[in-house]
Amino acid sequence: MDRLASMAVFVKAVDLGSFAAAAAALDLSGPMVGKHVRFLEERLGVRLINRTTRRQSLTDFGRAYYERCRVVLTEAEAADALAADQLSEPRGKLRVTMPAHFGRHCVTPVLLELARQYPSLELDLSLSDRFADLAEDGYDLAIRTGIPDDKAGVTARRVARQRMVVCASPSYLEVHGRPLRIDDLGSHHAIIYRRLGRVVQPWLFPRNDQPALEITPVSRLRLDDLDAIADAAAAGMGLAWLPYWLVRERIKAGTLVPLLPEQPGFLYDAYALWLQTPHLPLKVRLAVDALAAALPKFMG
Repeated sequence: MDRLASMAVFVKAVDLGSFAAAAAALDLSGPMVGKHVRFLEERLGVRLINRTTRRQSLTDFGRAYYERCRVVLTEAEAADALAADQLSEPRGKLRVTMPAHFGRHCVTPVLLELARQYPSLELDLSLSDRFADLAEDGYDLAIRTGIPDDKAGVTARRVARQRMVVCASPSYLEVHGRPLRIDDLGSHHAIIYRRLGRVVQPWLFPRNDQPALEITPVSRLRLDDLDAIADAAAAGMGLAWLPYWLVRERIKAGTLVPLLPEQPGFLYDAYALWLQTPHLPLKVRLAVDALAAALPKFMG
């Protein structure tokens, strides 16, 4: 007999409490259910179920074997589902939460292209700097920047690396001079990004074989929108620490100047996160793959 089929019958008999109930649920005869269980017992050389005319109960080994069978059957179903995915296309609602600015400029265009490619896919996108909970808020996918929390039950995959640059306008540099070293930053005006009413993170600069150097410049300008910070820097209001992809066009146009050319830029990572599951839905897998393939092109 097929071992997986016999495991499935055994699990069903335990779940429903009797051979008769399992037979009715699986459209089998009562004797056939017993035959599957006996096949497993004979193969293992151990009794799984104590049976009398009035009741049945799991042996100690049967209880442990039952738990393992449930795991094996779940994995087998997940493996079969992978094959089914290859013959289908993503469909249904994909709920994604992402940071407002990074999401609007980088993530959303990729997901919109995915939706154009697959007409049966629905998008439900939330662009907010609030950290939503995947399970409680019902999201399929979360995009986060920075180091993700090491949270049990959540899988993270890096999908992009944002190179950070310090920049300022030519007019600011004419008045205040150009910082040549990281130590010079303390004597300059800075424009700081804050989120939810607080400074999110100091400016970071990589060091060989050491943790990143953290600098918290003094500032009288604090904004919660990266575009607004770039605009303020271009207007001559101070230095800004921003992703290169955001200021690339301003640098090309000459309204912003990259500083500290000898200093490597910190790589600020972006991750896709989802709840661990035996079988990752096709819509989620395709979305993560699309982001991992497309986002690095935005970053350069």
